[in-house]
Amino acid sequence: MLPHVSGIARPFAGCVSTLAVTVAVFFLPALSPLNVETAFAQSPAGAVGLGGQIGDPSGVTLKFYQRPGFAYDLLAAWDLDDFFFLNFHALYEKPIPDSPLRYYLGPGFVVGFREARRSDRDDEVVIGISGQFGLNFFVEQFEVFLQLTPRLHVLPATDVDVGGGVGLRYYF
Repeated sequence: MLPHVSGIARPFAGCVSTLAVTVAVFFLPALSPLNVETAFAQSPAGAVGLGGQIGDPSGVTLKFYQRPGFAYDLLAAWDLDDFFFLNFHALYEKPIPDSPLRYYLGPGFVVGFREARRSDRDDEVVIGISGQFGLNFFVEQFEVFLQLTPRLHVLPATDVDVGGGVGLRYYF
């Protein structure tokens, strides 16, 4: 079993149910059979999206499209054990045929700062590589997404970690 994977289950389960209720209340009324084609945009309404992610980790996310189907994603995140980090990914995005959903994936890197919890240890800088896999859809100016981010920390020691979350971005 991978380290930290069991820690994702508890907060992530609550986040998924919160996102499901949000989607049901705000977006499903627009999905009547007559409105499916007009309710979902095939691409974002703008080139830059700003929003938040809830999960393990939670944070602020910025996504900007260089061209259709290719975007950069930055997540400034933290978790509850005194760890702050930045994830940066180059993402390739494709629509799923006959669906409002799109999938995306891409490589990236992580730089983090971990505060020492014991007095006999120093604070750490964590550097590693990561990948990102996710599903999203657009409704007018908004993107709703669900993603998984496996990470391989290289410095100061080799460690494997898996994160993920659900989120919402507003495009302008």
